[in-house]
Amino acid sequence: MATDLKAWIAEGNTVESRADMNEEYYRTLRDTLIIVGDTELLSVFALRRALDNAPNLNAKITALAIMQDEIGHAHIAYRLLADLGEDIDALVYEREPRQFKHPYAFDFAYDGSWAELAVFNAFFDRAGFVLLGDAYANTSYGPWKRALAKVDKEELFHVRNGEVWMRTLMENEETRADVQRAVDWMFPLAVEFFGLPDNLKTRNTQLEYRIKGSTNDQLRQKWLREVVPFCESIGVRVPAHYDEEKGEYVLDYPFPCHFDEEAKQWRFDQPCTWDDVIARFKRRGPKCEEFVAELRKGYREIARLREAG
Repeated sequence: MATDLKAWIAEGNTVESRADMNEEYYRTLRDTLIIVGDTELLSVFALRRALDNAPNLNAKITALAIMQDEIGHAHIAYRLLADLGEDIDALVYEREPRQFKHPYAFDFAYDGSWAELAVFNAFFDRAGFVLLGDAYANTSYGPWKRALAKVDKEELFHVRNGEVWMRTLMENEETRADVQRAVDWMFPLAVEFFGLPDNLKTRNTQLEYRIKGSTNDQLRQKWLREVVPFCESIGVRVPAHYDEEKGEYVLDYPFPCHFDEEAKQWRFDQPCTWDDVIARFKRRGPKCEEFVAELRKGYREIARLREAG
């Protein structure tokens, strides 16, 4: 059955409903959509802290619009999961905070400066644009592909907002250091977005069933090809460069390496293993429980009112 479905998909056919799937396809799609929904939703709480640093009302309104987009993107992923029979209330409101599947990078409050919001959009939303753009172009799941047409355009707007603000802040002597400081700790977080290197992957069902079309390293390389030249063009230093001999961008630090969570500093002189990184991901970051509690606050209050009534 699995071989038959893979061959059918390889012929260019589209999966449209649960009835078209085998169990392996369903589990792979479900796990992917949970990651996407959690990522979009929890990004809002990481970003919200930046609003107090907005330099003007228009900047704040734009940031709020981006957060509204992200909630909409989360709704799309969760609605697709609901159509597959998943209990979305249980996913959003009942899971333990450490069971959420969003990137570790979204367990921090980006409230240090307005530059952190700019870098968030330029780096993290660029990662989302690369990942979801790949799914939009390649996924075999028809309902998701159609929904991503809207998401793709909105994620590009988020990226452009970040790039415009990074460029603007780099033109001002008073804010230039803020940008570099944000990039120093956020760039490696974004590189981690794409997951394990290809040589460490033990399962490739996302590729075999064409849930996505490119490998982790291919997607990471696409991100580097877009981000590194942009940063260089505005005078921002990043720990990566183009290797002429290899014909690709390479990192100037051990990947992976240790991260000082409290100081928000990468220890480039302290290489680590991917087992160490996965353990860090599973522990979650410093704001995970706070953000999930904030997410659930209104839901809990309404539930209490209903019980009292």
